Amino acid sequence: MANRVTIAPDKLSKPTKKPASPNGSNHGERERIFDLFRRWGFYEATLDPLGFFAPLKFPDLEGLSGEFAEEARRYYCGTVGVEINHLPEPKRRHWIAERMEGPEFEVSQAKVLERLIRADLFEQVLQSRYLGSKRFSLEGNTSLIPLLDAILDVAGERGGIDSIMAMSHRGRLNVMTHIACKPAHEVVAGFEDVDPRSVLGAGDVKYHVGATGMYTTAAGKQLNVHLVSNPSHLEAVDSVAMGRARAKQTRHGVQGAQIDHSQAVLNKVWSIVMHGDAAYAGQGVLAETLNLADLAAYSVGGTVHIIVNNLIGFTTRPTQEHSSRFASSISRRQSIPIFHVNAEDPDAVVRIGRLAAEYRAHFNSDVVIDLIGYRRHGHSEVDDPTITQPRLYERIKSHPQLWKIYAEHTGIDAEPIAATIRKEYEEAQRKAGKLTKIPRLRKLPDYWVPYNYGKYNPAFEVDTGLPREKLAEITDGLIRPPAGFHVHPKIVKLLEQRGEMGHGGRPVDYGFAELLAFGSLVLEGNPVRLTGQDSQRGTFNQRHAILVDTQTEQEYLPLAHLSASQAFCEIHNSSLSEAACLGFEYGFSRDYPEGLVLWEAQFGDFVNGAQIIIDQFISASEDKWGLPTGLVLLLPHGYEGQGPEHSSARIERFMQLAAEGNLNICQPSSAAQYFHLLRRQARRLWRKPLIVFTPKSMLRHPDASSTLEEFERPRFLTLVSDREVTDAQSILIASGKVGHELRAERRRRKDTSTAIFFLDQLYPLPKTEIAGAIDAHPNVREIVWVQEEPANMGALFYVLPRLERIAKDKNIRVRAVRRSASASPATGSSKAHELEQKTLLTLAFATTPNS
Repeated sequence: MANRVTIAPDKLSKPTKKPASPNGSNHGERERIFDLFRRWGFYEATLDPLGFFAPLKFPDLEGLSGEFAEEARRYYCGTVGVEINHLPEPKRRHWIAERMEGPEFEVSQAKVLERLIRADLFEQVLQSRYLGSKRFSLEGNTSLIPLLDAILDVAGERGGIDSIMAMSHRGRLNVMTHIACKPAHEVVAGFEDVDPRSVLGAGDVKYHVGATGMYTTAAGKQLNVHLVSNPSHLEAVDSVAMGRARAKQTRHGVQGAQIDHSQAVLNKVWSIVMHGDAAYAGQGVLAETLNLADLAAYSVGGTVHIIVNNLIGFTTRPTQEHSSRFASSISRRQSIPIFHVNAEDPDAVVRIGRLAAEYRAHFNSDVVIDLIGYRRHGHSEVDDPTITQPRLYERIKSHPQLWKIYAEHTGIDAEPIAATIRKEYEEAQRKAGKLTKIPRLRKLPDYWVPYNYGKYNPAFEVDTGLPREKLAEITDGLIRPPAGFHVHPKIVKLLEQRGEMGHGGRPVDYGFAELLAFGSLVLEGNPVRLTGQDSQRGTFNQRHAILVDTQTEQEYLPLAHLSASQAFCEIHNSSLSEAACLGFEYGFSRDYPEGLVLWEAQFGDFVNGAQIIIDQFISASEDKWGLPTGLVLLLPHGYEGQGPEHSSARIERFMQLAAEGNLNICQPSSAAQYFHLLRRQARRLWRKPLIVFTPKSMLRHPDASSTLEEFERPRFLTLVSDREVTDAQSILIASGKVGHELRAERRRRKDTSTAIFFLDQLYPLPKTEIAGAIDAHPNVREIVWVQEEPANMGALFYVLPRLERIAKDKNIRVRAVRRSASASPATGSSKAHELEQKTLLTLAFATTPNS
């Protein structure tokens, strides 16, 4: 069973030469043969405990024999296979080779045996008591538990304080119990399903919820373990875990406006993500997440990826899942070492765990461990796998449990240990059966204590206005580059204009209103983090948060240099990803409630690339898992003739997800409204996700710009009523750009009988404010909801019936103006768009018969 896997002390991290052979040609021949096995030996490794995934005879290794070849085979073709040939850095390849071929690390076999017994018997006791219940057993890959032990031991040795873990269903309950260290009876209680009324319409199944606990390493070091809650979209949680790790590292490293990203800080928080083989190979968000590893905006000092490889996905064989030999092959696009290890060689598993963890700590790089075992039962325990894999499961049926194999190998008498552990779990079952309420397996960190979530209370509101003196002070900091900094001539002009805006010389546009909001927040102690595609400059050339020196391309973020005592601010361009990047920011926001954390889509239309993150995490995490977030989504939206891919951020989808106060959905009508909205999100102690439909053509339009007086008023207005018309016969209610077009059309018509309201908060709908604004026009006969979107899109389906209920008792007619229902969001013809838009405006002002 034993495979020669070695761990050298860190002082040997620099490559060392082997002692020269008396015969120089022999030494050269040895290196030639060893180099071939370092490159290709993993193909010949014996990795499948059941023997179906047989070693592959690799052409470059055929015919190699003799002392050197046999020695190399012991290192690289046993129960471990190592892929390092794709690493471009010689230092990293040498570091791994040296440890594969150096002194062995001694494994505590008694401890490993005890952990294997615990892992296996935990599953078997559940199977005997809850026959037919889904539990996604770890049996067949129980060496995952000693593997995690080995990794966490190294994490503790390297200064680890926190470990953020993510995984799919398989083995989750086992990891909760043995790694997150939750009492077994609390985990088992999920099978009892007690007190169902407490979670009617909410909650989640036991193998999705997260867990927090304290893990003690072999050396007695304690680490906080956070197992992230996740949905059935298996790999969607990957970047969420990384975002949480980044947030916790930031907490450890933040020093006022600066953040320490040194190795010592990165090693305080470890990101460990466990995957299924089918999902690792098959789901694109995994590739997106791997790509984040070394980007400055997203680096967490390396994630340890573990593929809990059962060589099957539900009923699907590996040859039907991925086109490569290994499920891990997608990792080869990055500079990431891959360690394949036979799950039924626990000594090798533990040694590889330490080696991989040492590599992560030393190089702050991702690393992949492909733990190859099998799945003892069906996908869920109610499935019969013999229908689709009869030969495989005939062999599994007679295959001994790993702890029994390992006990025989080590010569340790395991039966007394097993009897004691079995009694522990049977007692845990009895204890769980007496519970009247399911325990919470996770606990919000202390930094959530000041914040509220759940039901809204008007008492949460705070004033967000600022005096013009403060706005001028912030302006001066925003427009002041450092001495000797070469600013682009166009940006020099922009900074001059912004100086005029901040001092009242000209109206403030959206781009500068946003920077004023960010600047005020960091000065008040609220950190700001904004990421997105081209977000430093802004897709529409509107932000320019980062100044670039025209001679050196050095970057300067004025928002990070407003005051010596300010909070940090970071604004990053993201990779061309929606799902992974949005998941990362959701994770970051989970561990930085005091910060304003924002993700921006290049165009709002592209947000559908992250729909899983929105559906499964952002809109539902509080309801399912009791996990709040204050994440902000900035989604450029507006119909301007740019075609079906650059018009709609799909307002209707967010409105469909809105329930129980789970979201704030807004479309601010002016720069000042945007300013107040951002400040409200950070300053009030109530945390809900905020969806903001931001403008495109209105970014600099005079109608959407604001005077400084509007920045001084107290708060964000959920409904902006009409000051021009005081006694209307008709009220038009709209949201966003079309409202400004309606006002322009009213001026053109010289209409004095039509009031136009901007509905800046779509959800929760401000019913009281709407009713009060309507009452201010006692002679109104008609209310018209006007939207740019087609009838099957936008907020129409949500807003119209609620307007009808408000108007019902007032004897006021309600109708809607919108584009005809359409399969596509918008026309691709700019001329057709212009014609449609004119028709919308005409119909909005048309008099209804008998009105």
